Amino acid sequence: MTLILLCLMPALATAQVRLSGKVQKKEEALAWANVMLATPQGQLVTGAVTKADGSFELNAGKGQYRLTISFLGYANWQKEIYLEQDTAIGVVSLRPTPEALTAVTVVSPKKLIEYRPDRLVLNVENSVVATGGNAIQAISAAPGIVVQQNAISMLGKGAARVMVDGRIVELAGEDLVRFLESIPAGDIQRIEVMANPPAQYEAGGDGGLINIVLKKGLNNAWKNATTLAYDQNSYAGWSLSNTFLYNKNKWRVSLSGSGKLGDRKVMQGLTTSYASGPWLLDYTGRQKENNLSGRMTLDYELTRHTSIGVHYLVNTTDPDSRDRVRNQVFNTNGGLDSFLLNTGYRNVHTGSQTFNGHLVSKLDSAGRKLSVDVDYFRYNSLLDNNFAAATFTPNGQFLRTDQSARNVSNQHIDNGSVRVDMEHPLPFMVLGYGAKWSTTRSEGDIRYFNTITGTPVLDPKRSDEFVYRENNQAIYVNGSKAINKKWTLQAGLRLENTQTTGRSKTLEQTTRNNYLKLFPTVYVGYEPGNDHSFVLNYGRRINRPGFTLLNPFRSYINSTSYSEGNPFLQPAFSDNFELTHVYKGALRTNLFFNITTGGFGPVFTSNPQTNTLVISRQNYFKEYYYGIGESYSMSITPWWQSQSTVYLLGSKNRFADQINAIPLSGLQLYLSTNNTISFSSATKFQVDYMYSSPVKRGLYSVGYMSGLNIGLKQNLLGNKLTASLLVNDVFNTAWLKDYTSTVNGIKQVYKENNSSRFFRLSLVYQFGNNKINVKQRNFGNEEDRKRAN
Repeated sequence: MTLILLCLMPALATAQVRLSGKVQKKEEALAWANVMLATPQGQLVTGAVTKADGSFELNAGKGQYRLTISFLGYANWQKEIYLEQDTAIGVVSLRPTPEALTAVTVVSPKKLIEYRPDRLVLNVENSVVATGGNAIQAISAAPGIVVQQNAISMLGKGAARVMVDGRIVELAGEDLVRFLESIPAGDIQRIEVMANPPAQYEAGGDGGLINIVLKKGLNNAWKNATTLAYDQNSYAGWSLSNTFLYNKNKWRVSLSGSGKLGDRKVMQGLTTSYASGPWLLDYTGRQKENNLSGRMTLDYELTRHTSIGVHYLVNTTDPDSRDRVRNQVFNTNGGLDSFLLNTGYRNVHTGSQTFNGHLVSKLDSAGRKLSVDVDYFRYNSLLDNNFAAATFTPNGQFLRTDQSARNVSNQHIDNGSVRVDMEHPLPFMVLGYGAKWSTTRSEGDIRYFNTITGTPVLDPKRSDEFVYRENNQAIYVNGSKAINKKWTLQAGLRLENTQTTGRSKTLEQTTRNNYLKLFPTVYVGYEPGNDHSFVLNYGRRINRPGFTLLNPFRSYINSTSYSEGNPFLQPAFSDNFELTHVYKGALRTNLFFNITTGGFGPVFTSNPQTNTLVISRQNYFKEYYYGIGESYSMSITPWWQSQSTVYLLGSKNRFADQINAIPLSGLQLYLSTNNTISFSSATKFQVDYMYSSPVKRGLYSVGYMSGLNIGLKQNLLGNKLTASLLVNDVFNTAWLKDYTSTVNGIKQVYKENNSSRFFRLSLVYQFGNNKINVKQRNFGNEEDRKRAN
């Protein structure tokens, strides 16, 4: 906190007394609200309108005043105040007037994509593309977000962490993707993308944070929405979900459930160029997409100042698959010598439970607010894989059985945390501080049974039990200050202390790692006028390895390839610099420069003597990543809304000595455009397109990717029924191709298509009552009342 105060000391010398604060509605910043400062007799002294983030600032002499805040459709807020020194009144919440609650005319609908000072917001409920889908498909619709190879990343950054209602999901990779696939898009209100989050958020994830905000109902109303969707790729799928929202007086209740039955086609390919001739691997699988999920949120307002609540989320998935892998072996003359055929069935079951209990209390009228969260997360995964591998001659004659086995894997993850946050406005700045404690235990049990004789025999050399523990303690402080009408400053420090222990029972190996790290953040804002605003920010972040990446045991994919973790894998650190300019709230220019040290990732190596493929994880690179982005939001006509983004990206890498490969570098062009055409108030047509050019970056080069999505939404029965049609990836080009690396002189080219092209028909039926009889209450000043999250 001392560093924050030192940074802000030059701003304390002002010629006038300054009054500042923020205005919000329904937990969201309210721009263009009128703020007026008058004498007790009602004579206007000065006034202003709130900025995009809801903030305002007034200057006046010392004395007694009446402060009034107003906005169309909301009740006026008034307070008598005495100004003797610089004063921050904190956050003021405006309440809708009864007339606004019952109004049926939409004056200004939310844009599909909004750009705020510290984040990009995708309003999922306005998206035709996301209707009837799930959370992972909704995230993929956000500009600059890339989902491929079970990883979620942010353009210009790296791997992103995911939050649900502001709470971190302690999963990564395939486990995270499966979890998000179980959340219906119909339950999501908006998705917030934060490239450089402030100090109160987790420092994990070098690609920033993605926050999924679930829907909450209107005050004193109830609503129910039922969604039925049909998907068709190579196979068919059905999904059904229902969401019920109820708010009355002190209670806020949300209940939802969803289920899906169906399949999708999965295709992968790998070409490995050995000196003796290339090997061509082709994989085709039929994967189930069966899942069930449920969510309950219950909040209760204890007093006008304090609310408590619980949040419970449960889901289960069964992504079983029937696999067929054909590996063709060619000689140096290009002739086929033989081929290996691997067939099997993967029985997979995953389940998770998430619990949160929270308390929010406003301590005084100055805006001090205390928030306490207690969280528990449990995840279970079971894999039972039966497979057999055999070698055949080029004409299909059986030669031998190479492998027949059953691989059983169990994983259990338990995570608990306690978080305390304090918002503390001071006369000279707005201060925030808090602490978090968390503990994680991950247990993995792999059993390999040799079934080549027909009787399962446990192979202890290919079986293992791995236990990983991680404890983390964090404290932070964050301060912000409006220096004058043009300049603002925000700075924060987050200190994290981490202890980890990993033990492999089979290898009799225990690895411990402890580290204490500091993560600063700084934001400097400048607004020379109404048309321009600039923000320069810096933040340091950490990217911790996933739990399974630390397990040193070898997991065999087939008879000629295996994957292994690395218990000595260290976290990577990134320093992120960013300059953003916004012109008239529509044109956004973004310049960035990131430095990653200790970067880790998968390394594909091949043994030319045994033709064995090994996938390992190593800290092997330092990267300099830079680029410029342009985003433009406009109304081409009153009925055509368009948001477009263009990025030009570049990188330079250095490899560790043990990596026998040449670092690759080059430029990448990424562009996307989202267009919504309103034929009428009831009919919307949406066309989205994205393109990513081929790129060379680090150890890999990647081919181009593009995708065209077309959707149509029609409201019927007085907007109670909504029918939507979607064709995703019309030309079947939005899949990973030409993913190439060359290590030890051996070139490998990988491709993957998880049914990116599909057709969806969805129906959403909504009904409810916006006129529940409510108990009359005298609330006094509105700033003393806050609805629970």
